[in-house]
Amino acid sequence: MNNFRIEKDTLGEVKVPVEMLWGAQTERSKQNFKIGLEKMPLEVVYGLANVKRAAAIVNHKLGKLTERKKAAIVMAAEEVLQGKLNHHFPLSVWQTGSGTQTNMNVNEVIARKANEQLNGSDLEIHPNDDVNMSQSSNDTFPTAMHIAAYTEVAEKLIPALQKLKNVIQEKEEAYKHIIKIGRTHLQDATPLTLGQEISGWRAMLEKDERMLTDAVAYLLDLAIGGTAVGTGINADDAFGTEVAKELSNQTGFAFQSASNKFHALTSHDEIVHVHGAMKALAADLMKIANDVRWLASGPRSGIGELTIPANEPGSSIMPGKVNPTQSEALTMIACQVFGNDATIGFAASQGNFELNVFKPVIIYNFIQSVQLLTDGMNSFNEHCMKGLEANEEVIKDYVDQSLMLVTALNPYIGYEKAAEIAKLAFKNNSSLKEAALATGYITDEQYEEWVNPSKMV
Repeated sequence: MNNFRIEKDTLGEVKVPVEMLWGAQTERSKQNFKIGLEKMPLEVVYGLANVKRAAAIVNHKLGKLTERKKAAIVMAAEEVLQGKLNHHFPLSVWQTGSGTQTNMNVNEVIARKANEQLNGSDLEIHPNDDVNMSQSSNDTFPTAMHIAAYTEVAEKLIPALQKLKNVIQEKEEAYKHIIKIGRTHLQDATPLTLGQEISGWRAMLEKDERMLTDAVAYLLDLAIGGTAVGTGINADDAFGTEVAKELSNQTGFAFQSASNKFHALTSHDEIVHVHGAMKALAADLMKIANDVRWLASGPRSGIGELTIPANEPGSSIMPGKVNPTQSEALTMIACQVFGNDATIGFAASQGNFELNVFKPVIIYNFIQSVQLLTDGMNSFNEHCMKGLEANEEVIKDYVDQSLMLVTALNPYIGYEKAAEIAKLAFKNNSSLKEAALATGYITDEQYEEWVNPSKMV
């Protein structure tokens, strides 16, 4: 039994597995780019399917596509968007830098599915002439990049950030009364409340949310209508604007046709900008996760001011060990995002003449960052932050033992004498109060009045 059918393109005949919907150009790419395990993200495929759907509707309005073809293309594109045809998009990220082969993969799958629906000739709807009408890979792929990037940030990343921020805010409120010792340079510092310390985490995420929301708006500009080099050859003058309107109707996002298509095809500064905000988020998450694992270190030989949930055995050899695994996962994710940012920045700098041909690696890394940050925040929130608790006994002991409370004496006896008291307490392993009274610089009553942690926060 023959498990292949013969497909043709401008280079000749190609064998394609009979059960697959793609055509000759997809199969050529599949065979020619057996590189790595990284596949083109389905989010990009869905972005292209949105473009094909919108383009068919607009081309019909402009009198270039029949109602019959338009309806079939729209129906096939909707099947792609519903995730019913995911296994028909097998191509590697490491392909042509314009994304042409993935654009043709989508064109071929939609064309074949549309022809099946019409029960007509295999060639009634052509992947290039009909599905790709008024388009080039050079404008559809960057358009799909923006659709995918905007959707992922708006619908996944920002909501995950908001959930984590809300739980952190609850912890801030719950622990606002607990006075603890501060630390700078990994050394003891003056006191603050645990709520104040946690408020720094909350403020980071609030600012990250604002930066992401501001930055992601730049992705609403779309390259569609630029076709091959930005001039819009083979497309109606109204095509780009009308497709952007249709895409807005489909997605609910305020997409618009970019004012300068020559920029839109060769530059990806918008994605660099948005990923920069994501890198800032990753940096803040690194700080929060590291704070949690430091403050929860121990339980008897570390800081131990916080306790974290015991989600799984922490060691294969040490019984009873609990490790800060959620913090470790989140900090690894941050490292990956930093690396992705470097890749995106370098790739985006390579817009030679009228086209950047590093598009697949740019969007692959962007989507990966969104997915990792989204999943990482959700996991950290669910399995660590929600169960985070203060160890008030340990916190109080550290405050009582701290030498940096001596800072409260500066206004009364001066920096030099206060430093002398701290050094004496450290040398004699005595309490700060004992050292202060031993110097004769202050009385018992003055110490109790002036060295009050609750007045220092």
